[in-house]
Amino acid sequence: MSDLLARDATAQLLALKAKEISAVELLKLSLARHEQTHSRLNAVVAADLERALDTAKAMDDLRVKGATLGPLCGLPMTIKDTLDVAGMAASSGVEGMRRRLAEDAVAVSQVRQAGAVIWGKTNVPVMAADWQTFNGLYGATNNPWDVTRTPGGSSGGAAAALAAGITALEVGSDIGGSLRVPASFCGVFSHKPTWGLVSQRGHVPPTPGTHAERDLNVIGPMARSARDLRLLLSIMTEGVPAKAEIADLSRLKIGLWLDGFPLDPEVAAVIEVFSAQLSAAGAEVRAISNPVPLDQLTAAYQILLGSVVATDLPSKTQTAMRRMRGIAALSLTLGFGQKSWAAMVRGYAATHAEWISADEARARLKQTAQDAFAAFDVIIAPVAPVVAFPHDHGPFATRKLRTSDGHRLPYGAMLDWISLATACYLPATTVPVGLSASGLPVGVQIIGPHGSDSRTLAIAQAVDENLGGFVAPPARLTA
Repeated sequence: MSDLLARDATAQLLALKAKEISAVELLKLSLARHEQTHSRLNAVVAADLERALDTAKAMDDLRVKGATLGPLCGLPMTIKDTLDVAGMAASSGVEGMRRRLAEDAVAVSQVRQAGAVIWGKTNVPVMAADWQTFNGLYGATNNPWDVTRTPGGSSGGAAAALAAGITALEVGSDIGGSLRVPASFCGVFSHKPTWGLVSQRGHVPPTPGTHAERDLNVIGPMARSARDLRLLLSIMTEGVPAKAEIADLSRLKIGLWLDGFPLDPEVAAVIEVFSAQLSAAGAEVRAISNPVPLDQLTAAYQILLGSVVATDLPSKTQTAMRRMRGIAALSLTLGFGQKSWAAMVRGYAATHAEWISADEARARLKQTAQDAFAAFDVIIAPVAPVVAFPHDHGPFATRKLRTSDGHRLPYGAMLDWISLATACYLPATTVPVGLSASGLPVGVQIIGPHGSDSRTLAIAQAVDENLGGFVAPPARLTA
């Protein structure tokens, strides 16, 4: 029965419905896979096994009685550790956070009501603020494709658990690529919804109990197939059907965006092969230049993102950032020092007037982006400038991204390709499209117009089912 763990969530649910396996048995298989892989991956870092077993038994009893069952009835699931779960408060990698009494986040409540058996929490960086997943509370999570490398962040534990077959569905979040980067690095699927489509209530950060929806941040599904993304998103929101026709690749007009930001040649090579596959399937694929002015996009996004993240920093850090504003501004004006550091300080210490200006720039960019979609159904773009990189837990200012041809990029370049969909509130579905020359997964973003979540998901499913989908990492690396 262990081969069930290699199936996607939809197939596991069909096995449960056919009584090929019970919810209790499937849960125990997931727990055994977790135990088998934990020392290598450290993906799931907290568990509530007694409650999960009770829930699984209850789901089995309901099935025997012929009761009306939810769409996820009996499916074992893990949840990113930035979302509150009853009995497992979101720690966000901080010791003091996890000892709170907490209720289910809205998205968690929705999957629980659908019959999911929630048993564990997956690891995250401290306050979800990194593209690597490590913290002083639970340690580092490793990539199932190469344990010397990061699975990405901040939904890194989630992506690693999915790729290793520990879980079939996950609920993650994204403000700076946190759904998309781990999906690309681990070779799984994710969907960053249109901003505001899924409730953020119960996500930490911000401070527990916050009612306001955070700018830029979204909650979204992660899975091993595009059809599973559609299923989970339909449960967390209204208006996105779980089952619908997949897109006809031969009728699509696609803008291929590969210029304007740094991109490792080995990443570009995989995407170019994928582009050729789309063309062979009948899609009209046309290379495009930047869909919006990138300098304006970067400047606005840095202010908008920094303003959100800064509110969760310790007060002493916020004060220090404000004191460094002058030095950062001078650095940007005169061109000395690290631009990424100076831009970060400027964003974290932005005034309200500066935020208003960035928000106005964002509004113009949203219109420009919408105009770009007049000629295309979607835009396909890289997720990250590089493949999964080796662990580097040094200070942000000293970290560099190394490309396959020997170039060094600033760590902040991880924000480049994901900035369009985030700053402009656009949906972006990440799908795995192949392995690089170094043998690591590469994903792309399928970016659509505002509110076109169903479209990007339908295209993702067409890609998944016609051009090849999830590929499991070698078992020797996870066992």
